[in-house]
Amino acid sequence: MAKAKTIYSCTECGGQSPKWQGQCPACNAWNTLVETIAETPATNRYAALAQTTGLQKLADVEAAEIPRQPSGIGEFDRVLGGGLVAGGVVLIGGDPGIGKSTLLLQALCHVGRERKALYVSGEESAQQIAMRAKRLGLDASPIDLLAEIQLEKILAVLQDHKPDIAVIDSIQTVYSEALQSAPGSVAQVRECSAQLTRAAKQLGITVILVGHVTKEGALAGPRVLEHIVDTVLYFEGDPNSSFRLIRAFKNRFGAVNELGVFAMTEKGLREVSNPSALFLSHHAEEVAGSCITVTQEGTRPLLVEVQALVDEAHAPNPKRLCVGLEQNRLAMLLAVLHRHAGVACFDQDVFVNAVGGVKISEPAVDLAVLCSIVSSLKNKPLDNKLIVFGEVGLAGEVRPVQRGQERLKEAAKLGFTKAIVPKANAPKQTIKGMEVIGVERLEQALNHLRNH
Repeated sequence: MAKAKTIYSCTECGGQSPKWQGQCPACNAWNTLVETIAETPATNRYAALAQTTGLQKLADVEAAEIPRQPSGIGEFDRVLGGGLVAGGVVLIGGDPGIGKSTLLLQALCHVGRERKALYVSGEESAQQIAMRAKRLGLDASPIDLLAEIQLEKILAVLQDHKPDIAVIDSIQTVYSEALQSAPGSVAQVRECSAQLTRAAKQLGITVILVGHVTKEGALAGPRVLEHIVDTVLYFEGDPNSSFRLIRAFKNRFGAVNELGVFAMTEKGLREVSNPSALFLSHHAEEVAGSCITVTQEGTRPLLVEVQALVDEAHAPNPKRLCVGLEQNRLAMLLAVLHRHAGVACFDQDVFVNAVGGVKISEPAVDLAVLCSIVSSLKNKPLDNKLIVFGEVGLAGEVRPVQRGQERLKEAAKLGFTKAIVPKANAPKQTIKGMEVIGVERLEQALNHLRNH
């Protein structure tokens, strides 16, 4: 028997090379080429799914509103952009045991009351899924279940059964007989996801793919997988906490960076109607080093408590540690604080934490971080009814942020009575029950804190 020809495929971009190299010739990534078996050409692999469309003018295409199918879980629908779309392909990834299968099973049980739902499991047996549904107290009678990992059989079931929504758990376990490589390889993941996407578009089926993640937290498989699908969701959460966050990083049918908040209970995932309460500590009295800010996650403003601890350093190199915030940005803000406000922390250890395990990437929390640092350094508590937000530049200026009015209204709704914000974000009309102080420079904000 002739020896199978081998090639080297890049785990990042899927590019191929006839021999091993340290750097991928396609994407220039290092140490990403792995040995795989060369595939034999299949001339009619896509013949059954091929479609020919006529040329038309863009102006002649009717831009109709896309109908949505509610999943029965409001936070899930928010992240999806309003609900499930016929023919849409959703990829959801997350750490093992985070709750991906539980969330999708809950959604399928709701959708299955009115529409045909199919659950394809490549990781668990039918008995295991039935036990989970029973444990969660779900009525799984309308759901069709298929325990299969062969792509051709899954496509045949989709073609014959024509469900309205299908869940594939997970895409890394599915394999095609047309390829010789093992399930989970770059070629298999790319081929299976492309075939399932074509079937979803042609049959009008909503397909949800569950994806594994690497130890770095990125979706396993080729990067092209995220380009093929319509929506990419990430499930996040601290293993030591019952709260789960689901974020949209790509959505062709809605806004990106949307956030859904859930709590894991014995009966599955429960929606959290007021997520701001999760990220705020409830102190019996005012404490130094704590400042409330408003961050924007998609279209949703969230109130988050930023805590800082400044203590005398006992080592030649003071520590700078951030949890939930960018480490490099903290060093920059401390330099601005010293240069433009005269507050030096070069001999102090500085620790900053975003309460509740939330990760903040936007610069709108700069002013709140500096206020919490000054509060801890001076051991002077801030008003517990005060919120602060604004971006701080290297010249000490306080820059405006997006959706400033919505942030202020959300804070007022939750009972906050005072706000220090960029002057450009100060509302023209007063907000009932809230005093808004607009500042243009960092010194003005800190002076106001000293005087009150």
